[in-house]
Amino acid sequence: MSVFRRDGKSTENKTNKRRFSKLKYSGLFLLFEVVFTAVTLTLIVFYGPFTNVKKTVVSMFINSGRHQYVAKWFLSDDEINKLTNYSNAKNGLITSNQKSDVNEIHVEHKNDSGISVETVNSSKFKAYFLVINDPTRVKVAYTKYLGKEGQITSAMAEDNGAVAAINGGDFADEATIGGEKYTGTGGKPIGILISNGKVISDNNGNPDKKIQSFGITPDGKMRVGNYSVNDLKAANVTDAISCESMLLINGVPQVIGQESGFAPRTAIGQTRDGSILFLAIDGRSISSLGASYEEVRNLMQQHGAFNAVALDGGSSTTMYYNGDVINNPSDAVGERYVPSIVYAK
Repeated sequence: MSVFRRDGKSTENKTNKRRFSKLKYSGLFLLFEVVFTAVTLTLIVFYGPFTNVKKTVVSMFINSGRHQYVAKWFLSDDEINKLTNYSNAKNGLITSNQKSDVNEIHVEHKNDSGISVETVNSSKFKAYFLVINDPTRVKVAYTKYLGKEGQITSAMAEDNGAVAAINGGDFADEATIGGEKYTGTGGKPIGILISNGKVISDNNGNPDKKIQSFGITPDGKMRVGNYSVNDLKAANVTDAISCESMLLINGVPQVIGQESGFAPRTAIGQTRDGSILFLAIDGRSISSLGASYEEVRNLMQQHGAFNAVALDGGSSTTMYYNGDVINNPSDAVGERYVPSIVYAK
């Protein structure tokens, strides 16, 4: 009987070994298939003939800030700029002769404390609108650690007694000490930043250099166009930020010079009755992929914007209202440190 049991166990062990061997080889084959497919798709995206796919993917990495290195593994800076126009946009080299006509804006709701909230769901993204009826309530604020690190949008909003806020302008993504890139400190604004009449950033030390920007005058009228610091001061602008892209000027949709892909987006606009629109679009998630600049422009136009610009997006995109962040920032740790906000008291 004992011999029979040993033979049975021996047969069972051999069967188990065969099963394990099959599972092992099946697993290795599956791993090979996954790696082969990933490598093949990557090569097709970056080196294949599908230019629009390449533009979309490269733009998503380049506009992500922290993950630009992925695109740079495969393409040179010149190749990336030819595809996306990213460097030209960052350096203010995408220009338009158009400027907003403030005489077309008639502020109708001064001393109106109303702010309305709207959520827009599309097949690709979830968007949040705040409509501030009185535009004279809208200002620009900046990090109290300027030159060292940024602050999260909600902290700056609370520091300034804001009811509503969105993140503001772009920044150099590098550490204060040593200049290490992709550290995300948010302490060094790029381009123009003016707050309460004080020039915080003068476009790299050149107050006469023009860059696509928006500004707000004391009577609540929003200027949009290519401006220098001195232009904005001469126009009596007290609060201003350089923008990522001009979307609408005098009701006319602007040509988007920069390839953007799909990403979280922040934008600001103004209707002809003076109301200010804050817009935040979630992205980089299964439930909300994100939007292109063209989609942001169209959404702003559908909501009555006469002038509108896109601000810093990606993981910076944050909307604050009544003490809470009401959108879903895409950064894994929550709100990202940024240099500036646009807010309403």
